[in-house]
Amino acid sequence: MDFFAAQDRARRKTWQLALLFGAAVIALVVATNVLIAVVAGFTTTQGVAMGVEDAIAATRAEMWFGISLLVILVIGAASLYKYFVVRAGGRAIAEMLNARQIEPDTTNFGERRLLNVVEEMAIASGMPVPPVYLVEEDAINAFAAGLGTDDAIVGVTRGTITNLDREELQGVIGHEFSHILNGDSRINLRLIALLHGILFLGLLGEMLLRGMRRARRSRGTAPVLALGLGLFVIGYAGTFFGNLIKAAVSRQREFLADAASVQFTRNPGGIADALKKIGGSSVGSTLTATHTKELSHLFFGQAVHFTINRLFATHPPLPDRIRAVEPNWDGQFIPTAAGVSELGGHETIAALSGSPEQIVVEQVGSTDTDHVGAARTRLEAISTSLTAAAHDRADAYALVHALFLSRDSDTRDRQLNLLRASEPNVVVNRVIALAEDALDALQRLTLVTLAAPALKGMSHTQYRRLVTNIVALVRADRRIDLNEWVLHRILLKELAPHFGGRPRPRRTRIARSAEQAAATTVLSAMARCGHGDPQRAFMAGAAVLPVELGYEHDDDENFQRLNAALAALRALPPLAKPSHIKAYAACALTDGVTVEQRALLAGIAAALDCPLPPDFRIPDHIIVS
Repeated sequence: MDFFAAQDRARRKTWQLALLFGAAVIALVVATNVLIAVVAGFTTTQGVAMGVEDAIAATRAEMWFGISLLVILVIGAASLYKYFVVRAGGRAIAEMLNARQIEPDTTNFGERRLLNVVEEMAIASGMPVPPVYLVEEDAINAFAAGLGTDDAIVGVTRGTITNLDREELQGVIGHEFSHILNGDSRINLRLIALLHGILFLGLLGEMLLRGMRRARRSRGTAPVLALGLGLFVIGYAGTFFGNLIKAAVSRQREFLADAASVQFTRNPGGIADALKKIGGSSVGSTLTATHTKELSHLFFGQAVHFTINRLFATHPPLPDRIRAVEPNWDGQFIPTAAGVSELGGHETIAALSGSPEQIVVEQVGSTDTDHVGAARTRLEAISTSLTAAAHDRADAYALVHALFLSRDSDTRDRQLNLLRASEPNVVVNRVIALAEDALDALQRLTLVTLAAPALKGMSHTQYRRLVTNIVALVRADRRIDLNEWVLHRILLKELAPHFGGRPRPRRTRIARSAEQAAATTVLSAMARCGHGDPQRAFMAGAAVLPVELGYEHDDDENFQRLNAALAALRALPPLAKPSHIKAYAACALTDGVTVEQRALLAGIAAALDCPLPPDFRIPDHIIVS
């Protein structure tokens, strides 16, 4: 599954969705104009004798224009309102479904197993660990929602935890991760907002009908009743076509997500057996939550049953999906029973080929059993006290501070004095207790990622204090080193969208000259990181891109130039980013790759919205311990 191509398809699909929405709006405008013209015509003295065609012909052009403008404004306002609701990201969707967040420190076996699977797959793919929500329903289903990787959430039903074993959970979570990585979750939220606008005319008609039901019957209420009934029919006719749009947009992407899940896990049996258990369950994947119809296209399985299911279904039929990943399936579903297996399945690892830097690029936005195994090994290498702290809301706050403490005793004393000025002694003492100097750059990066779901439970006041404290800790020695920059960058990228601290960048075209200048800055920063001959490393990357400007010898104080360069490059279209990642990888791999260089490359890739596993695979002879 090509991450960059999938992102590009998602962008093009957004334009197709906008065109379909525009066509639906035009149809609703025309229908509403006709309705109001007829109702207005029949209210005149000669209206009883006037036919429909005469009523339309008698309507002035100014009235047509006014009605059209009003309908467009109503639909636009309703869509905009819904967009601001879902703009909060995955949290808004979880709240609509009355889902509760699974606490990161849960001791429930099924919930803990699910969180372990999500954490391993997130770390293996270079994604932030998303908060996980639970919907208390017996159906087997799951969903992912968010405007990007940094504000995404994953939700599952109680039936999913109860009935699926670890392999099947991996298959389902792999499916949902693919929706996040490939940009599907962003399209899904926009689709909710657009369809709400189309539905709103029907809601207006329904409100008019309810109001008239309470009113005394008279000649004056008849036109309002006719208008209400007409808007009700028009609105729900729009919903009819809206459901067709939703089904058309969703179905093919489900096949792609299933295929991506197989690629992630290298185990087609996991997702295939999960689908078979849906077929073998008495409740299947159908949900009863209030907003299920509105959100049906977000789910792993068909969440709503339609009378004309083939026409409106947002998901392909179960047998078609199963045979797509398991062609020799015998047609038998699996009766549901609580799955308790913690064992892995039979896994195969795909061999990657090409130049070392090309091998790195192919791992962006993807993962496999190698990455998951490496993530599991890395987690096991970190002390249980630190991983437990990352899962606890109070301790995660102290842990993140501890990760920024310097190994130099004088600098650390200054940092702790700064902390004592803003935090109570109990927090400072916990920071000291959690500080471990033996952690390397990748382990610190892992702990920041692991702590993100717990940190998202902070108040806005705590978040602002955390950001202020971290900046103070970093500046305590009057310089920012590479490890501090990477940790700070990843921390803000994962938390800022959740707390509304940073708007999502607009996708605009970047001039070739600006792209060249930004790439020069990033390559120069990469070349200065642990290379004996920085200029040689720079030229290795410049030959891939290629970059026409020369190596920047001057130090980038506080990484201000690097931050500005990455902000500019983030606006690049998806298909323009692979060459950049390839160039930065070529620079990093020039004379071997250290742990610090891996962390920097992962940080740069994350800043460009190209999640790269920190444990990305490269030929053994290139690795430097």
